[in-house]
Amino acid sequence: MTRPPLLIESPQNPQFKLWESALDGRGLKKNGKFLLAGLKTVPEALRQHPDRFERLLFTDPAQIAGWRLPPGIEPVQLAPALFRALDVSGTNFPLLVGNVPRLPVIDLNQPPQGLELLCALGDPSNLGALLRSAAAFGASRVVLLEGAAHPYHPKCLRAASNAQFSLTLLRGPRWAEVNAAAGPLCALDGGGTDLTRFDWPRDLRLILGEEGQGIPADCPALRLSVPTTGHVESLNATVAVSVALFARFAAIR
Repeated sequence: MTRPPLLIESPQNPQFKLWESALDGRGLKKNGKFLLAGLKTVPEALRQHPDRFERLLFTDPAQIAGWRLPPGIEPVQLAPALFRALDVSGTNFPLLVGNVPRLPVIDLNQPPQGLELLCALGDPSNLGALLRSAAAFGASRVVLLEGAAHPYHPKCLRAASNAQFSLTLLRGPRWAEVNAAAGPLCALDGGGTDLTRFDWPRDLRLILGEEGQGIPADCPALRLSVPTTGHVESLNATVAVSVALFARFAAIR
């Protein structure tokens, strides 16, 4: 690091309050900033996606000694108490501040492009795990239905392990509009057809309902299920979709 860092010590500092707002979904939507944490994810994001970020936050300049920051990223030193307030994962490692990108609205009247995931998961950790699997198994686009968690929530970022930066994320409508979406349209449902026997098309929309609620009864999508021993009542939603994504990935390779 060659540039002297900006020093912030007051919790009333406008910049600090802006970053603090990134810790919940409401602040993310209002102010458009997000915080990335992680011993692995922060250096990886700096290398691979530097244009996504504008600040690097830390408490001790020794933490970033030798780091070569891209020209657009400003180093900011925070008082320890302020840093701890932002480091909700307890990493004790520098944090990146990024700008939440605008998510385009999908037109569901158009046919799907590759595998599109239509997702209503409301838990940010579950959404993050889903995004990680989506990136691993070649989902082309992830559509966040109304009520889904924010994809740049700190818990979602932590669970996704930088998957957000390699996926196309889109905003989707409410459930009633999903019913009229162009197909093929499939949905994960415990009572559906064995997905290991399904002939996966390259282009389709796969729907994952909200935790505990599942898919509305009037949704016209073909129901697919993950075959199990029956020793448990159901699978976690992110586990089920990961199995489905792998089954499709293996089938079309």
